[in-house]
Amino acid sequence: MGDVKKEFVQLLANYGHIGFTFVAAIVIGMAGGIYLDQKVFDGSTSPWFTFIGLAFGIAAGYKSLFEVLWRDKKLQEKQKNEDQGNE
Repeated sequence: MGDVKKEFVQLLANYGHIGFTFVAAIVIGMAGGIYLDQKVFDGSTSPWFTFIGLAFGIAAGYKSLFEVLWRDKKLQEKQKNEDQGNE
């Protein structure tokens, strides 16, 4: 029973990390774009750097998401191969 709980907590932590990282990347990218528009260029480029920052944030979020999912897939394949080797 303890192994099931431990595995559940690990999965919950892994997928919680994915969500947090995805949202953080978007917020940081958009905040950077807003900062550039408002503080650096005094609003003369508004809303272009905001959109660019948002796009980079979304791209970074998806990149992070795919990296974690790819790593998880490889780990599952490795465990599957080890389980088949033990039989």
